[in-house]
Amino acid sequence: MKASFKKHILNFKSPSGTSRGVLNTKETYFLIVKSEEGFGVGECGLLRGLSIDDRPDYEEELIGVCENIDLGLGEANLYEALQEFPSIQFGVETAFKSLNSKNPFELFPSQFTCGEASIPINGLVWMGDKSFMKEQIAEKLKQGFTCIKMKIGAIDFKTELELLKSIRKEFSASEVELRVDANGAFSPKEALEKLKVLSDLQLHSIEQPIKQGQWQEMARLCEETPFPIALDEELIGIFSEEEKRKLLDTIKPQFIILKPSLIGGFRGSDTWINHAEKHSAGWWITSALESNVGLNAISQYTFTKNSKLPQGLGTGSLYTNNIDSPLKILNGTLHYNPSLEWNFQI
Repeated sequence: MKASFKKHILNFKSPSGTSRGVLNTKETYFLIVKSEEGFGVGECGLLRGLSIDDRPDYEEELIGVCENIDLGLGEANLYEALQEFPSIQFGVETAFKSLNSKNPFELFPSQFTCGEASIPINGLVWMGDKSFMKEQIAEKLKQGFTCIKMKIGAIDFKTELELLKSIRKEFSASEVELRVDANGAFSPKEALEKLKVLSDLQLHSIEQPIKQGQWQEMARLCEETPFPIALDEELIGIFSEEEKRKLLDTIKPQFIILKPSLIGGFRGSDTWINHAEKHSAGWWITSALESNVGLNAISQYTFTKNSKLPQGLGTGSLYTNNIDSPLKILNGTLHYNPSLEWNFQI
């Protein structure tokens, strides 16, 4: 068995604003494993400034993985050795799953990969000025999304409220579900008051209202909040089972959000789901700006989890140079068309 990796710079169709700045490009790495039977591919979806494994020795670690690929995912396995590199864990896990599948891009055969079922997803509205955000909202509604997620915290709060109110004037909570993602933009002192103001808009949830790592403040917010809080960045860098239990015991969130590239792939997601269900917390799964290779793996895995909530899997159309795939968004749902070909060059 041989392994190699290649770096791929994804170019955004238009600059995408987050509370951590505006993104024009996004680097990613494809891990390719070859054997006599065929090949497998996984994506190591590094997210600069957010991934816990955004480190100078990242490529060095990938070289080590390729040199030790024969360790596989057995007992003395690569996965456990890569605990501090969750995005590489995801890439390794996916590459082996791909290698051992009849079709390297059909990792979890299901009604989804047969084209017989789809996954409801949220329409993502990126940060920007008022007119840009308003334009995105109109486009998402026109495309048939019944769940919209709006990133907030970059422009002034009053303007963001106006945008949310404009949706609510036209669509009730039963017609369009609204989620907001603050990416930790609120201070602990002001957060509760802002949540009370937002609650008038009948929002489904708010992601990460304050920065991660402030467990006691977040616990207080989750206890007093007028509508559900979902933990997102809070899960990053929490490796041990004990720490995962401790975090949920302490904060008691209403939801957690799982990004496989940031929390150790499918295994990491499975352990978080098990802990969440023991704590009566809901969850959904979100991509983290991967190319269609990573998005495909995450989507197929997500379908097997039978969640009824809209998932955060709509990022495949963001790039000018993505990998052509059978993944398509229709009427606010993600579809897989098995008659379409992948265009992945080894």
